[in-house]
Amino acid sequence: MTNIGIPKECRPGEFRVGISPVGVRMLTGAGHTCFVQSGAGDGSGFLDEQYREAGATVVHSAEEAWRRADLVLKVSRPTVQELEWLQPGKTLMGYLYLAAAHPGKVELLLEKKVSAVAYELIQLADGSLPVLKPLSQIGGRMAAQVAARLLQNDAGGHGRLIGGVAGVPPTEVVVVGAGVAGEAAARAFLGLGAHVTVLDTDLARLQSIDERLSGKLVTVVAHPFHVARAAEYADVLVGAVMVPGERAPVVFTRAMLRKMKPGSLFLDLSIDQGGCAETSRPTTHESPTYVADGVVHCCIPNLGGVVARTSTHAFLNAAAPWIERVVVQGIEAAAAADPALAHGLVTHAGELRNFRRVSYARPVE
Repeated sequence: MTNIGIPKECRPGEFRVGISPVGVRMLTGAGHTCFVQSGAGDGSGFLDEQYREAGATVVHSAEEAWRRADLVLKVSRPTVQELEWLQPGKTLMGYLYLAAAHPGKVELLLEKKVSAVAYELIQLADGSLPVLKPLSQIGGRMAAQVAARLLQNDAGGHGRLIGGVAGVPPTEVVVVGAGVAGEAAARAFLGLGAHVTVLDTDLARLQSIDERLSGKLVTVVAHPFHVARAAEYADVLVGAVMVPGERAPVVFTRAMLRKMKPGSLFLDLSIDQGGCAETSRPTTHESPTYVADGVVHCCIPNLGGVVARTSTHAFLNAAAPWIERVVVQGIEAAAAADPALAHGLVTHAGELRNFRRVSYARPVE
């Protein structure tokens, strides 16, 4: 039987939890033991008593939840301190983003021979990323919600209403990247009445989003010239580009951003993977913005962490089958039997797998 640790997330603005009481009941009902840190589920609306009723043992420190576990279930990327508590040879599952992580974290996982499963890299045969998808959808939808707030005068913006009103034009929104997050962002901004332009290097993807949204937005192939021109007229620029297992490509140069309108807003949805602008660096929900070259930057890695009830249910709906397989079969047997899970296994037995290790100036801590 497996000992499973569910620590409380410790990053600023992170209120999600690695598993719900329903998930705990499923695991304890099969004879496994769950150690849930007290308060771990509070932000998602799950009380300690609910975990106890589901059969969990509630512990009072993060260290205990980590040290007693054969398998740790997390959401947000772990800190170095958390990884130091993880026992050698054990298993970790969560959104890890190791391609953009501080090198020390990768070294620690390798040194301890941890089997680390990155939810964001679990990949089906058709290339889709089923456990990343719900969080990408949430991040995209939240982009419009966050932008609406940051454009207000009392938030330091220049007083724009996204949809405008009769006689006053709507906000110009440019989304670069027409994947799951980019499309979700485009839909949300359209819903608020913005004028939306979407750019992507994949023409088929642009054709698909144009058909699904009945021509309500403008689509443009993302040639560097077109990206630069679109950024110049944007009131809100959204970066939503990714390459699975790699650092996000830098799409926006400092020179491009300098030509944006003063006081315009740049939202980097790729910051979990290092950011897609030369000027990007991680921010927090408590201090979400900084100004670089006259442009307001918002680069929050755990954007969905403050809508924890929705986010936790959404990602667990997707992740539950793989959690169950790892618990029942063990990581080696489960990965051998399931190519999708094997693709998400990024470190195992002291070896790197399935992501390209890179080094750059500002790793995401």
